[in-house]
Amino acid sequence: MISIEFEPPTTDAKPCECCGGLTTRLTRFVYRDDDAYAVYYALFTDHPPHSHISVLVSIGEWADDAPPSGRRAFHLRIGTDADNFNVTVRDAAESPWGEVPLFGRTLNRDEALAHPRLKEVFHISDHIVTQDTPIVGHLSKATGND
Repeated sequence: MISIEFEPPTTDAKPCECCGGLTTRLTRFVYRDDDAYAVYYALFTDHPPHSHISVLVSIGEWADDAPPSGRRAFHLRIGTDADNFNVTVRDAAESPWGEVPLFGRTLNRDEALAHPRLKEVFHISDHIVTQDTPIVGHLSKATGND
């Protein structure tokens, strides 16, 4: 069973350079059967040109003494239409975080799509779009379903 620990969101003091919107940043810790399992960062801007959510999921070994080399990071973009959430795997170079050493190496799209843990990453994204209240709220506003 997966559970997510929700840290308080932070909002950037400086508005987005391209749209003037405010950017919200989230850090989340994911547990499977009470063991550290994954971590994700998410960010979104409250301005209409940025209706998607950027997410960086790191999955692998998260024990206290585990090195980052035992983890891989997947860059996702989550959006929505009137009926569905849409999750796409993106290239590492498109990640707004760049490389996050603690997260392990960020995979490029082709590597991520072939990775044996991709199904687990998508399972985490299913929890994100149903349990992460700031994300659900942002995506609902983007489609007018709030």
